[in-house]
Amino acid sequence: MMFERFTPDARIVVTQAREHARRLGHRYVGDEHILLAAVCVSAPASAVLCAHGLTPERVEEEIVRRAGLGAGAGLFAGLDRDALAAIGIDLDAVRARIEASFGPQALTDAAQAVNRDALRSRGHLRPPRLVRPWRRRRRARRAVTTTRVPGHTAPGGGHPRLGPPPRPGGHIPFNPVAKKILELSLREAVARHDSQIGIEHIALALTSVRGGLVPPILAAACAPGPVLRAEILDRYRQAS
Repeated sequence: MMFERFTPDARIVVTQAREHARRLGHRYVGDEHILLAAVCVSAPASAVLCAHGLTPERVEEEIVRRAGLGAGAGLFAGLDRDALAAIGIDLDAVRARIEASFGPQALTDAAQAVNRDALRSRGHLRPPRLVRPWRRRRRARRAVTTTRVPGHTAPGGGHPRLGPPPRPGGHIPFNPVAKKILELSLREAVARHDSQIGIEHIALALTSVRGGLVPPILAAACAPGPVLRAEILDRYRQAS
């Protein structure tokens, strides 16, 4: 398997990408999660990315702004699952009980509200617009009389585009762009005649991928891919 060709540090990046996706409540591992994992580790390539404004805080902020938060994200972030499990607290069971009592969207709505308040306090979101009472009544009437399109709701009550919510603790798949990142990482290693795929190869792949959320995140940080690529290559040439 290709994963066996990754260095231990690169494996950590891939593993942490899945953990970031789970923490943010996303039902997939995307290129954005790999970028977030890459800037969170201590490596020369990561230092280059951070030096161009791609800090963990900035990257996560951009991910939330563009992809939103999933069910329960933010509310259980930072909690040590193993430590809580040792004293008899199962976070997945807690989440299930909350959703059973208040509905499947309870954690999503609460987490998104917390995130909106955090972004607004930093000046990244405009304050909510005041809605006149007569407009509010009109919207309520529309909501009551609007006919739901057949098939609009995904199986299992999930989002029509994102699909059903994942089972607690279940496998989170890599989306096509994330898989492309791994493929490009292999190509970068082969091109440099390296026997293993390291963090530098993942970082180089992130600077050259065309789809997904990474390109707009790099653009938002004013960090062009070609510039990052040149600096990463130069940093590793100096180290070799």
